[in-house]
Parts: sequence; structure tokens; C-alpha cells
Amino acid sequence: MNAKGVTTMFKKIATAAMLAATMLLAACASGPYVKTDQDPGADFGRYRTWGFYTPLAMEQSGYANWITDRIKDNIRREMTAHGYTYNEKSPDLQVNFQGVVRDRTAVYSVPMSDVQVLYSYRRRAYVAVPVWYDQMQVSNYQEGTLSIDLVDAKQNRMVWTGDAIATVTRMNAQERAANIDKTITAVFAKYPYQAGSNQPVVPAKK
Repeated sequence: MNAKGVTTMFKKIATAAMLAATMLLAACASGPYVKTDQDPGADFGRYRTWGFYTPLAMEQSGYANWITDRIKDNIRREMTAHGYTYNEKSPDLQVNFQGVVRDRTAVYSVPMSDVQVLYSYRRRAYVAVPVWYDQMQVSNYQEGTLSIDLVDAKQNRMVWTGDAIATVTRMNAQERAANIDKTITAVFAKYPYQAGSNQPVVPAKK
């Protein structure tokens, strides 16, 4: 293989390496990452009813929209699935939620290769030598966080919180609705209690 052919081969390898890294980053960004925290002193066995916090953090503009309505419908479904009864006037728990978008920057390295053509006096010919190195890449993106808080209504004290974190991407209305459903489900999958019980439920192994 001549020097030109070797150069073409290694450039193809470098391109494949960059595509693989890009696909890996996209896979990491798909779906929300969920983290939770709770008050270690809270007695979850006392909680049997729930309602929405007033005013909701996501409705501080003074009005609701279809997104907040969709989130509410999902929360109703999940709280019911955990055995809680809705009580608008005097609930044990109040549910609050908020969405925040932040600008982020990711710095990562991508394996690259190139070819240096050197003259070999022993062979009396030019020889293509592969060179491998890491190239730093910078990616600017937006990260969205949906936070769901469970608040002890009598103490006005947060006892559990779940954050769903994901990269913000362009979606149409149907895709956004489906994404809301998936996100709320993912958050409440991390909530371990049933109404009136202080014992966490261990998820069944699949």
C-alpha cells in the first residue's frame, strides 16, 4: 500500500472513532437521570392523604398551561398507585414541582489518528507512520431538571425530593407529552413508600 493509501485508511479509522464517541454521548444523554433525597427524620407511616402545594412553583406566573396540567395528571396517577388518597383541603403531604433549564458545557477527549509521511534513508523511500492521540472536544448544551417535592403539610417541611435531569432536545407537542409521562414515571419509581407505611418497598427484580 502506498503512502496515499495508508493515509486514507487511517483517516477512515479516525472518523469512525469520532462517530463512536458521538454516539456514546448521545446514549448517555437519552432518558432522564434521577436522583433523590429525603429527610431521615420523617415518619412516612403518618402520611395517607395528599394534595398539591399552593402556589405551585411551576405556576408562579399566575396561570397554568398544558404542560403543568400533564404533570399534575401524572402525579395524580403515581400518588394513587402508591396508595395515597387525594385531599385538597387538609392533606398529610403536599406535592410541589418546578422545572429549570441551565446552560452546560461538556469537555471530553476523542481518540484520533493521523499519518506522518517520513523519508527512510534505509529503504530510500517515503514511509507512512500512524500517529495516535487524544483530541479535546467542547460541547455546549442545555440541561433541564424537573424537581418533584413531597412536603409535610403540617410542618411545611420537605420530606422527599426527586430530580429528573436530562439534555434538552427539540420535540413536538406529542413527543413532549410522552417525555413528561416517562419522566414522572422515572421519578416515582425511586419513591419507596406506600401510604401509611414507614417501610421502604424493595423493587421486584426483573
